[in-house]
This record gives sequence, C-alpha cells and structure tokens, in this order.
Amino acid sequence: MAACDDKLLLIGALADGELDAANTALAEAHVTRCEACRDELERLEAVRNLMRSEGARHSAPDALRRRIGAMPELAPKAANENRWPGWVTSGAVGALAASLAMVSFVPSTTTAALDQDIVSSHVRSLQPGHLMDVQTTNQHIVKPWFNGRIDFAPPVPELAAAGFPLAGGRLDSVDGKTVAAIVYKRRLHTVNLYVWPEKEANARAFTKDGFSVREWSRSGLRFAAISDIPSGELEQFQQLFVKAS
Repeated sequence: MAACDDKLLLIGALADGELDAANTALAEAHVTRCEACRDELERLEAVRNLMRSEGARHSAPDALRRRIGAMPELAPKAANENRWPGWVTSGAVGALAASLAMVSFVPSTTTAALDQDIVSSHVRSLQPGHLMDVQTTNQHIVKPWFNGRIDFAPPVPELAAAGFPLAGGRLDSVDGKTVAAIVYKRRLHTVNLYVWPEKEANARAFTKDGFSVREWSRSGLRFAAISDIPSGELEQFQQLFVKAS
C-alpha cells in the first residue's frame, strides 16, 4: 500500500524534524490514522537511524592526519626548475585540505533531532488521552509504576508545595529511546519531564516553537523539562526538582 501522494513531503519533513509544533501535530495525527503513511514514516526513520549509527560515518586515519600536518610549506622554486604552475600546487593542497575536512568532520544532527523529538512528544502528549498512563498525585504510586517497564528508576519528587503538583506519568519515546515521562502541572499548564539513562552532558536551556526546554544530567540520567510556561518558571522547576530528588 503506497503512502498518500499529497502527504509524502510532509512525512519526509516530519522524519527530518523540520516541522514546527503545529504541523508536527497534524502530521502525526494523519500518520496515526493512515497505515501506509505510518509505514513510510517508519521506513524513513529507520534509514535516518542507520545513517546515524556507528560505522556509517568515516573519519580520516591518524596516519593521514599526521602526513598532512607534516607537509612543509611550499618554497619558491628556481626559475629553471621544472615545476607545476603555482595555481595548480595551491589548488591541489586546497583540494586535499577540503577533502580531509569533509572526511574528518561530519556535522551531527543528533542534538537538533533530539530537540525536535522532545517538542513533538510534548505536543503529542497534549492531545486527548495521550498525557498519562498512570494518573495520580501520589509519588509513591508513580515511582513504582515504572518498575519493570524500564530498566532505570527515575526520581519522582512531590513539588506541590512549590507550585508544581505531580499529575502522573507515562512511557514515551525520544530519539528512538524508551523514556520515562513524569507529568507536573503549573496552574493550567503542563510540564513534561523526560528521563533516560545517559552519560553526563552539558546542561542546556533553549526555546523552540514557543516551548521552553531545560536539559541537565545527574547520577547517570538525562533530564529534559518542557512546557509553555515562562522560561524563568521552568528554571525554577528545574532547581526545585534537583533539590528535592
């Protein structure tokens, strides 16, 4: 069964993380209803993940790097000495340097893809029936609910006294990984906190498609909080969560 002709470009943009939050929600809603388009999206995502996997990228061997680095600067030749014209020599060196740069440096789209996945997951969760698998304000129910469903234990502190009451949790997918999504509220707004195992990484804060996002690492876990509340309030949530957990 072929995917819908009028949706192919949209599906491709969804797989590449090029859509804004509104169009991401529309595309994902269509994919949910259309099996052919869902198969096409899965095919594109499989290709993307394959290209990002180890072994699909190549870097220059160390020996080649040393040889390039040891090349002496080109000195003027005697007038009667046979030599290539200067423009050929400099062009060849420039081409070699450019080739080395292309081989040794392949820009990674992992961060951009992760950012888009977090935003897309947050938007998707706001659709009716998608926000929570377990709905309760009791941290002693939410925390053990994850046991057996994932192979790590995310902290689930209660922050109601500080204005961020716990609402529940669910399993979600970010960057191809199964993650814990812990749901908090801020007045009428939703704060999704995604948690997954990862090595220590730099903390980040940014805004994308109108949503504030804050990421940090602790004790072998990566945390990503996202909401449409002001960035200052999301920073406050981060500080409260870290202190309480």
